[in-house]
Amino acid sequence: MISVVLPCFNAVEYLPRALDSIRAQTLNDIEIIIVDDGSTDPETIAYLDVLPADIHVLRQENQGLPGARNAGFRAARGDYVVPLDCDDWLEAEFLERLRSALEASPDAGFAFAHLALEGEAGGTLVKHYNFFEQLFVNQLPYCMMFRRDLWVEADGYDESMRQGYEDWEFNIRLGGDGHYGVAVAAPLFHYQVSAKGMLQSNSSSRHGQLWRNIQRRNVALYQLPALLAAWRRWRGFPSTYPLALYFGWLALHRLLPVAWFAALFRNVLGAVSHARRATRAAAANPPPSSTRH
Repeated sequence: MISVVLPCFNAVEYLPRALDSIRAQTLNDIEIIIVDDGSTDPETIAYLDVLPADIHVLRQENQGLPGARNAGFRAARGDYVVPLDCDDWLEAEFLERLRSALEASPDAGFAFAHLALEGEAGGTLVKHYNFFEQLFVNQLPYCMMFRRDLWVEADGYDESMRQGYEDWEFNIRLGGDGHYGVAVAAPLFHYQVSAKGMLQSNSSSRHGQLWRNIQRRNVALYQLPALLAAWRRWRGFPSTYPLALYFGWLALHRLLPVAWFAALFRNVLGAVSHARRATRAAAANPPPSSTRH
């Protein structure tokens, strides 16, 4: 069984689309868990009250995204678990293809797909796994399939990280324990980009401090000998940016005040981010006779 966990906070506008995409999956053995993380919107509460019995709704006081995901995974009965935010959705073969990728790669701890960018961005975001790169920039989608016992072993998401990047820190811990990911080379995950979203509205402005917190939580991985060893191991794997540049990026982070570094992140790295490059490429080369919905 595969358990899909959807944290929900006042999300009635988007939730039906996400649920429809799960119901349309090519697999049947799926458990759907919605964690109502203290919603206050009457429409959202009323919508959750009348959902069919095959959808398990958990209600709790607001604990933030990592706490809601952990609550859902604790209740999950599946051998595989998948987090999905309410404003995103999946292609019909997402679960089947990711499970097949894990079954074909027994040494892999989790699987993920390329992203189809929606909303205020467009195009396809091609994703690969490179643990060294992941130490410096969050290049993995939060929506991945991993073995539930791996979540138990890693002790879940850090619930103190309510300002964002909890998925980045979780994936770093997995990599530090030797659990790596496998990519499915197809845009099966639709990711909604919005200036009002957590990543754009909050996490990016706090990037310097949040990354500093991640380093403090994973001190051994950020020691120079460990970084050099990781660089030697992963330098031959695909990466979004040249790996050698990350040593300079880390030096700037440690030398500059966190506010200056956050501004540098937004204005320099943000201008050449993977998502922005994908959006520009999609705009310059639209599919023939395509219609965006």
